[in-house]
Amino acid sequence: MKKFFFLISIALVFSCTTKEEVDLIVTNANIYTVDDSFSKASSVAIKDGKFVAVGETEEISKKYTAQKQLDAEGKTIVPGLIDAHCHFYGLGQNQQVVDLVGTQSFDEVVERVVAFQKERPSDFILGRGWDQNDWEVKEFPTKDRLDEIFPDTPVALERIDGHAYLVNQKALDMAGITADTETEGGEIVKEEGELTGVLVDNPMGLINKVIPPASLKQKIQALKDAEQISLDYGLTTVNDAGLSRDIIELIDSLQQTGELSIRVYAMVSNYPENLDYFLDKDIIKTEGLNVRSVKVYGDGALGSRGAALRTPYSDKPGHFGAMVTPVDQIEALAERIAATDYQMNTHAIGDSANIVVLRAYEKALEGKTNRRWKVEHAQVISPSDFDYFENGIIPSVQPTHATSDMYWAEDRLGAERVKGAYAYKDLLDKAGLVALGTDFPVEQVNPFLTFYAAVARQDVEQYPEGGFQMENALSRKETLKGMTIWAAYSNFEEDEKGSIEPGKFADFVILSDDIMKVPSEKIPNVTAEHVFLGGVQKK
Repeated sequence: MKKFFFLISIALVFSCTTKEEVDLIVTNANIYTVDDSFSKASSVAIKDGKFVAVGETEEISKKYTAQKQLDAEGKTIVPGLIDAHCHFYGLGQNQQVVDLVGTQSFDEVVERVVAFQKERPSDFILGRGWDQNDWEVKEFPTKDRLDEIFPDTPVALERIDGHAYLVNQKALDMAGITADTETEGGEIVKEEGELTGVLVDNPMGLINKVIPPASLKQKIQALKDAEQISLDYGLTTVNDAGLSRDIIELIDSLQQTGELSIRVYAMVSNYPENLDYFLDKDIIKTEGLNVRSVKVYGDGALGSRGAALRTPYSDKPGHFGAMVTPVDQIEALAERIAATDYQMNTHAIGDSANIVVLRAYEKALEGKTNRRWKVEHAQVISPSDFDYFENGIIPSVQPTHATSDMYWAEDRLGAERVKGAYAYKDLLDKAGLVALGTDFPVEQVNPFLTFYAAVARQDVEQYPEGGFQMENALSRKETLKGMTIWAAYSNFEEDEKGSIEPGKFADFVILSDDIMKVPSEKIPNVTAEHVFLGGVQKK
């Protein structure tokens, strides 16, 4: 009998000493794993930046030990959130220019510009964020006031969607723009033959050529500022929709030295020098950086009436918008990219732009499988064109666009055409998944507003009652998938992130509330209380 108890004692000691040592154990959590069965758990074990076990607290505690342990006290945990379409570097750049977001009139725009210039004098004044649709007078502004106040200092103020500039005469002179200047793929807006200072889409490039380039210090600070803002909201991966080679290489460098930790899926901007460099190379993939796609602009934006429509704008007779990239160039690009391992991710807002892109994809991808090309925005689709998404094309959409545009979208499109706009459920039914993002800084960075817009289809004041075109709302389960595993799939990263499963990066967020159960009107108040990236706490 004594020998029996001795053996039991030895076994107990042995069992205690054979627990696997890990870096972190999280217990007593309400975990939505977002795995194939959308299972739940209460504990995870993490080692070397990855999940090694996911299960119940008692089970994990028996098998693993760690010096660092976190009692989640019943809080909800979801996979690290992925923004499937944003302008990460642009967000950082915006921290260095005049913030015009939320201005309620052109007078307020001018006031902010004047105040910024007094505080931080610049030889070339830049700003972003104005939206004439938010003003009482919903017309494009003109340059007259800017000419009076800044006759000798160039000014370029970018519209919130990034598809229009308001510039003063000094900037026009520097760029060599006159009333006789001709460009394709956009508009130099004139009134009675005179320049107004508003440039839509491609003509903006003439101004970009004379804007002083940012210094290396400014670029680094922009990336660091954008990372901090993104991590604070629970974003652990961001898909930057259009980067140049120098910024991509800078991101890689900062990640390698540990100065930048957020994961970046980088879409290469469609410029000849970028394509000639990247398309001749293999895909660039590290734990922090994924370069395997090209961002192409099909058309402009609906808010600035630059989106390419099949029939004229309902509120501007005879005006169809415009293709930013001509049809033949989109088709040629599709063929060129299809011959590589890169994705083609094309901005398409209007129904005309969408069908151009979808047809080009279908032709270029004939006989090819698992290419996962994306239509970025897929904003206005003709009824007969939804079927194209059944063939492996991924809609990458931004739910807050619906709730930002709903006040005036029908004015632009008309009562019938608007039914095919912001049709996220219809797109999901055809494609089998949707990748969800914000398009920040066009919209707010906050991913919980994305979640709210997708399921409630209302603004934060709960307007409109009952929701906007609720037949195209997403369920909470679909929305969380769109912000995690489906977004990861769209990036060819579903085996390493997007769900809380053994072997995947330990990217996760501890939320202030259970986003799957909290009343819908409370969703905008949800916050990311703690954020972990590769098992390391970032917030």
